[in-house]
Amino acid sequence: MSVASVWVLLVDDNPGDVELVQSVLEERGTGVLVSVAQDGDEALARLCSGTSIEGTQLPRLIVLDWNLPRTSGREVLARVRADPRTRRIPVVVLTTSCSDRDVELAYDLGASCYLVKPMRLAEFRAVLGLLREFWLRVAVLPGGTGPTS
Repeated sequence: MSVASVWVLLVDDNPGDVELVQSVLEERGTGVLVSVAQDGDEALARLCSGTSIEGTQLPRLIVLDWNLPRTSGREVLARVRADPRTRRIPVVVLTTSCSDRDVELAYDLGASCYLVKPMRLAEFRAVLGLLREFWLRVAVLPGGTGPTS
């Protein structure tokens, strides 16, 4: 990962969603590197070690599915917020659940944002484009000097 790159940890077990999120976030010129954890256990192992195949730094953003095998997105979020090393990393919940209970719980646990995956491909791409634009170009993220653009 180059110095100009922003590492995003995507935690999702759906291969189609993973491919789409990676393609939109890593579009040419974005300076974004997306790595994937396919379940909550894998995500926590990467985050708790403080290192990864991407380098020695923690991700600047976590995109987290809510319904994961093994350790759920709920547990991942709770543990990320409980750890002083990771608690400031923005966590965007990106899931199929539009349940009020899930939305409220996500924010109670410290989610930075809650997005529902649209069923239509064009709408999903549009949501991901907005996610990329705001979180990776506009927002100033912990661990960096400012937006990547």
